[in-house]
Amino acid sequence: MNKKNLSPGILTSKQHFEILDGLRGVAALAIVIFHFMEWVFADFSKNFIGHGFLAVDFFFCLSGFVMGYAYDHRLEKMGIGAFFKRRLIRLHPLVVLGAVLGLLGFFFDPFEATSATYSTGKLVLLFLGSIFLVPLPLMEERAFNLFPLNAPSWSLFWEYVANIFYAFILYRVGRLSLVVLTILAAAALCFVSYRSGNLLGGWAGSNFWDGAARVSYSFFAGLLIYRSNWIIKNSIGFFGLAILLSLAFLMPWSKWNWVTEILVVLIYFPLLVSLGAGSRLAQGMKKACQFSGNISYPLYMTHYAVIWIFGHYYTIKQPGLGQLSLIITSGVVLLVGIGWLAMVFYDLPVRKYLNKKR
Repeated sequence: MNKKNLSPGILTSKQHFEILDGLRGVAALAIVIFHFMEWVFADFSKNFIGHGFLAVDFFFCLSGFVMGYAYDHRLEKMGIGAFFKRRLIRLHPLVVLGAVLGLLGFFFDPFEATSATYSTGKLVLLFLGSIFLVPLPLMEERAFNLFPLNAPSWSLFWEYVANIFYAFILYRVGRLSLVVLTILAAAALCFVSYRSGNLLGGWAGSNFWDGAARVSYSFFAGLLIYRSNWIIKNSIGFFGLAILLSLAFLMPWSKWNWVTEILVVLIYFPLLVSLGAGSRLAQGMKKACQFSGNISYPLYMTHYAVIWIFGHYYTIKQPGLGQLSLIITSGVVLLVGIGWLAMVFYDLPVRKYLNKKR
């Protein structure tokens, strides 16, 4: 890719987008709350955060923007091999930890004993699939998740696909070609939403290819925002943008749901990325945004073992509203703590070690 295709403002920019980091944490928290609540309300129209799953599309859009910012000007000099090593070191330690926690949760779930019905060979296969991100939708009691030991790994699978596509193709294409690809991906996403009635797919064997449509558009859009320098200067700040992002997850369901979700993913999320990249960070909010951004990925990749245990508990015990509110609130706090521990005592040291070896 020729550097003259990029905006001069971008070429000279060295800033760090703290507000985007903070918004990533808000999206991760929305995912956790959504996963708790979908056990309570199987009918998403009754779920106050029934669109929390759209946080994944926001992740993909952020990923495209950050990928362009981090690598567009140095991938050629760095080389594809070094690029993939960097991405593996950044992403894969928590993929492994998520699989380990998922296996432990499966074995020691006090409210479900299905692990006894699985042979050692099948469990080893499922565990290896989770570690190496090989989709294995084999567990009926877990809705044929692509990665039944750690369901959120489905989006990491597609993130890896996007990274490979970026290194071999997107890095080399010009802005016009990227626009065409984004339009085609938008058409595919509209088809998926119309056919399914929503954009919830991508996580199971039955909706596997929906994930390709979701990652394609949002990743392309984020990359296009960066390369086109569509950064909107504003003073909304982190708190205001966090509210605007949360509204997308809290919007009510309707018979036009497939349209509203498309509008959010096609227009609203890219707009929020543009605003987040151009907004001024208020004094005193930098540490909050840093913590939010740092905790987002560990929280996302380590929370689901507890979600399965909660789901089995809820199914058996059917706790009342007061008790349920206390359990979910405590569970969210607990999972943030687990994510922090995973980050401090596992992810950061492992990545530091691997970077030194590299």
